Amino acid sequence: VRGRVTAVNANLGDSVSRGQVLVVLQSEEASAKRAELARANAELSERQSALRFARAARERAERLLALKSGSAQDLERARADETAAEAGVAQATAMVDHARTALSVLDVDASGQVKMAAPIAGVVIARDAVVGAVVDAGAVAFVVTDPATLWLEFGVTNAVAAALKPGQRLHFVEAGSPDVLDAHVLRVSRAVDASTRLVPVRASVINARARLRPEMFVTVRAETTPARAVLVVPQAAIQLFDGRPAVFLAEPDGKGGAKFTRRDVETGTTTDGRTHITKGLASGDVIVTDGAFAVRSSFTHTKMKMG
Repeated sequence: VRGRVTAVNANLGDSVSRGQVLVVLQSEEASAKRAELARANAELSERQSALRFARAARERAERLLALKSGSAQDLERARADETAAEAGVAQATAMVDHARTALSVLDVDASGQVKMAAPIAGVVIARDAVVGAVVDAGAVAFVVTDPATLWLEFGVTNAVAAALKPGQRLHFVEAGSPDVLDAHVLRVSRAVDASTRLVPVRASVINARARLRPEMFVTVRAETTPARAVLVVPQAAIQLFDGRPAVFLAEPDGKGGAKFTRRDVETGTTTDGRTHITKGLASGDVIVTDGAFAVRSSFTHTKMKMG
């Protein structure tokens, strides 16, 4: 509703509670709607009086007709008047309901003032209301956010956007802080921002300790490829055959011993005596680690007792 600001009860950074009045407006439109409700109530009262009179007239016409002192024509006329009065009451009641609904949306008091309250408990992060200024309908007077849960908004290329899904976890860091924090994707826009030529993404951040503040800048890291499980084995388990790395799988031979099978593998980096296996092994495979060189020398005919 359009109105002139008469009071502002919060400033930037203030903590506010749900339902707390932030702005008070003096609105001619709101006053007009209150007057409209008053007129509708008066019209309803008048129509209800007319109905009571028409009902009494119909009852009197029925008694007179029963006493042979009235005519059927008079009774029919009285009934028609009563029906018309009932319709008038129904119409007036609808007008009152409409006026009351329109007024309830504005939260107008008896003096025609509109009180704008905080919809949630939180912190004021924007304030455009100034005492004496005229606020148009739909204008933003205050912005209140819940600091316990914040939105993380950033832009990515189309290729990265195609790999992001709602619910996916992201990582981000504050400027000057080594700590890595988590967020979860809420929405990936279907359109490109015309000014940045990037796809807008919105994520949610749990800020239980109020460490983060609205409007902060952070650096986001989005993983667009699923993480793969990496197998690591002792370097001594890997033997070379014609320059190709292999390991020995150990399986029970059914006689209390073990049989060994050569399995060619592909390796990655080796760190601190442990080598990454990128291809050839699966999680759960049992391989020979200590004594792999001895098995290499005689694996075609040697069986080892399983302990």
